[in-house]
Amino acid sequence: MKIKVGFGFDVHQLKDNHPFIVGGVDLQHHKGAFGHSDADVLLHAICDALLGAANLRDIGFHFKNTDPRWKGISSMILLQETVKLIQEKGFNVGNIDAMLCLEAPKINPHIPQMQQNIAEAIGISIDDISIKATTNETMGFIGREEGVVAYAVCLIEKNA
Repeated sequence: MKIKVGFGFDVHQLKDNHPFIVGGVDLQHHKGAFGHSDADVLLHAICDALLGAANLRDIGFHFKNTDPRWKGISSMILLQETVKLIQEKGFNVGNIDAMLCLEAPKINPHIPQMQQNIAEAIGISIDDISIKATTNETMGFIGREEGVVAYAVCLIEKNA
């Protein structure tokens, strides 16, 4: 069996009175992530991890922010398309481990729904998706609630 590991990172600016979608969950907060798609920072980091593991470049290569097809699109669709790309190379997702870094809102109550959304989109068990969250202890752009960051690692595998 061939096993590969990928790493993903994403960051989005936060703006007042803007939707805040993370892991396919609409977080009710006075600020939200701004971007070309729905700006789901968690799913974008996961897509980059998966694409990187399969040596398929990055999310911006496949889903350009200048392409009107992707304007406002749900990042769940981008995740599903990413999984198709890695499956075309013969890989399946083994597991995902992700970390969100933001000051507010609290993420912990939403993690089970995020895991469920991602598991359904990818076609793997919820037990193979780990999501954690931390703050930046009020320091920097994250601490000032100007932005949100996500990191993800994944394992993909195929029968050699």
